[in-house]
Amino acid sequence: MLKYFTQLLFLTTFTSFFALAQDTTSHSSFAISFYADAYFAYYTDSLGLYQYQKFPSISPRSEQFGLNVAMLKANYTSDRLRSTVAIHYGDVPRSTWSNTFNFIQEANAGVRLCKNFWLDAGFFRTHVGAEGLFPKENITSSVGVPTYFEPYYEAGLKLSYTPCSQLSLNLFALNGYNLFEDNNKKKSLGLLATYTINDHLSVGYDNYIGDETPQDETVKHLRFYNNAFLNFEKNKIKIVMGADFCVQQNSSIDNPKESASMYSSVFAIRYMAASKFNVYARAEIYQDHNGILSGIVALDDNLNPVGLKLWGATLGAEYKPTGNSYIRLEGRELIASGQQNIFYWDGKYTNQRTEVLLNIGVWFP
Repeated sequence: MLKYFTQLLFLTTFTSFFALAQDTTSHSSFAISFYADAYFAYYTDSLGLYQYQKFPSISPRSEQFGLNVAMLKANYTSDRLRSTVAIHYGDVPRSTWSNTFNFIQEANAGVRLCKNFWLDAGFFRTHVGAEGLFPKENITSSVGVPTYFEPYYEAGLKLSYTPCSQLSLNLFALNGYNLFEDNNKKKSLGLLATYTINDHLSVGYDNYIGDETPQDETVKHLRFYNNAFLNFEKNKIKIVMGADFCVQQNSSIDNPKESASMYSSVFAIRYMAASKFNVYARAEIYQDHNGILSGIVALDDNLNPVGLKLWGATLGAEYKPTGNSYIRLEGRELIASGQQNIFYWDGKYTNQRTEVLLNIGVWFP
C-alpha cells in the first residue's frame, strides 16, 4: 500500500513540475499543501471490529484510533494554464471513494480560452452541496447525512466564467453521479453558481441532471438534483445553511411509472467563545421516502417498503492551538423515523444512534 502511495506522490510532483517547465508565461506559481486528520470515535451501533459504521465518511470506525485522511496537493497556475493534482490516503477514501482510483482525490488541467473563461478537464471534487468533504472545511467534523448522499467526486469537463469578482459560473459535462468511470453511455450535466453579496455573506446554487440507469435496463431514471446554500461569517458568528431537492423519473414506490422526490437540509452555526475556542451546533434532516438515493431501508406501519427518513443534531467544541490546526470534540444523535430500526445496540435493533468524535487536524501552508 505504501509503495503505491509513494509512486503517486512522485507522479504528483513530476506532473506539476513538468507543467511548470513547459509554460513560459511570465506570471506563474506552484504550491504544495498537506493536510492530515486523525480521530477516535465511539458509536452505539454494534458492528464488527473492522466494519465501517452506517453512512461512513468522517471517523467511520467505532472504538478505534484512526486516520481520516492524509492528503498531499499540488497546484500550478499561470496566465494561460492551471493544474491541480491531489492524492489522499486514510479511512475517508477507503470508505467513500472510487475503488479504481482510490488514491486520486482530484487530477485536472485547464486552459484559459479567453478573458474570464477557463476550460478544465479531468477528475474533480464534487460541485454539489453546502458542506465540504473534510473537517477543516466545515464547522463540524462529521458531515451530515444529506452530504453523505450527495456526490463526493466526478469526472468530466468544466467551463468556468467569472464576469466579475462577485459572481462565478461553472458548467459541467460529467460521466455521472459520484463516478469517475461511466456506468452507461449517457453523459450528465451540472451547474454551479456562486454570488458574493458582501464580505460577510455569499449564496449559491448547484444542480445535477443525468440518468444512471444501467445500460441493459429499458426503464429510464432521469435525475434532477438541486442544492442551494448560504454562508455567513461576521465577528464571532459563522453560519452555513444548505437545502437539497431531487426528482427522479420512474422511481415512485406506489407507482413505478411515476416520478419520485426527496429533500434534505443542514444548518450549522459556530460561535467564537474565546480567541482559540469555538462552540458549534448543527441540525440536519433527510427525507427520501421512495429511496431514490438511500435505497429501501425498512417497512412502514402498513408493511410498505420505504426509503430513509431521518433527523439529527450535533453539538461540539473546538480548540485551535494555531491558525492551521484544531482539536474537536463533538457528539451527534441520529434518529430515524418510526419503524426504521437501521441500527443495532445492546442486543436489539433501534432507530437511534449516538456518536462521539475526537478529531485532531493540521495543515500547511
